[in-house]
Amino acid sequence: MSIRLQCRCGKLQGAIDESGTYARATCYCKDCQAYAHWLGSPGLLDANGGTDIVAMAPSKLHFTRGEEHLACVTLTGRTLRWYAACCRTPLGNTARSPKVHYVGVPATCLAPAEAVDAVVGPAGRARANTGSATGRVRPTPIGMALAGARVAAGVLRARMRGLRHTPFFDDASGRPVRPPMPPATAAAE
Repeated sequence: MSIRLQCRCGKLQGAIDESGTYARATCYCKDCQAYAHWLGSPGLLDANGGTDIVAMAPSKLHFTRGEEHLACVTLTGRTLRWYAACCRTPLGNTARSPKVHYVGVPATCLAPAEAVDAVVGPAGRARANTGSATGRVRPTPIGMALAGARVAAGVLRARMRGLRHTPFFDDASGRPVRPPMPPATAAAE
């Protein structure tokens, strides 16, 4: 089963393959909140400041149209945050290296919602960084432990198999396909 990935204006499109999904979690960290505010992206944060993320193998994400709109920003220097520059839709978060075979895709750019729920379960079973929530959020230690184990197992399996392909990094050089820009530079585009 394929799940559509699309920016709000439809210029950038793609799909994810369900076989590449690791887990689903809602992240309440300050960095995710700052990113959503920087983007000005409506609907990305829930009522308590959380972002619904589908953790997956980047080799199972494919852009089919509008890849020229792909852009990258880094707020803290640790995480690369990918978005569609045409309409500032968040598309994924990766490590700075393709050696970490992981991308966290915001569920808001995936459709249909029913397919996402069927593949990775409903939102809210795993909640990360609840101490940074803007409202009262109950931690889910068992849900996070299970989600964390699935992500770690997926990343480890990819490393053992030598998987490195990702649409966010050049296969030959290992460099990001778009240079990560600081927020002030990226905002000027």
